[in-house]
Amino acid sequence: MKKLKLKELESRLQQVDTFESPKLLLEQYPTRPHIAACMLYTIHNTFDDIENKTIADLGCGCGMLSIGSAMLGAGLCVGFDIDADALEIFNSNIEDFELTNINMVQCDVCSLSDSMLETFDTVIMNPPFGTKHNKGMDMIFLKTALQMAKTAVYSLHKTSTRQHIQKKADEWEVKMEVIAELRYDLPASYKFHKKKSILLTSFAPLTKCIHLISP
Repeated sequence: MKKLKLKELESRLQQVDTFESPKLLLEQYPTRPHIAACMLYTIHNTFDDIENKTIADLGCGCGMLSIGSAMLGAGLCVGFDIDADALEIFNSNIEDFELTNINMVQCDVCSLSDSMLETFDTVIMNPPFGTKHNKGMDMIFLKTALQMAKTAVYSLHKTSTRQHIQKKADEWEVKMEVIAELRYDLPASYKFHKKKSILLTSFAPLTKCIHLISP
């Protein structure tokens, strides 16, 4: 497989279709191609946690992170999401890119069974940030991810939650490390958004959590 450069990866991800009618209660904000490319390129080239690995993408939405992982040579990537409409777009994306190393599962990530314990080498995600009606959802996603991963979890979170995540990591006996800070251009997606876009400069540290003690 040809080794993709960062710009090549981002260019390909710009062709991924995203939400047609995002759902506020599910906090459906698309992972922008630049964010996804930088995140996946770092995971792949710095930590070697994508190529030939089994990958889980929690709250996968339309599949941006899963598709990027597949392009970087993941052995198998499985996206998990509760929303059938998002998964329909995801499936269409898979067909457009003619990818064969991706599957998807419609489910509530918060209710994944114990049978998923340590099923995947790596878990990647851009989880709900726990705002509006979903307070604490980001931590539920993170705890589930840690249970599913054999090696590491890579997750995007708001900078303002860093101390809380570190506290939880200590409580769960895992190592937490901020490995990048990414600027996020949040497009107007819902009626209450008054501006076309907002640049959140203190947004989305890419966090790596590594198991220190086996479950």
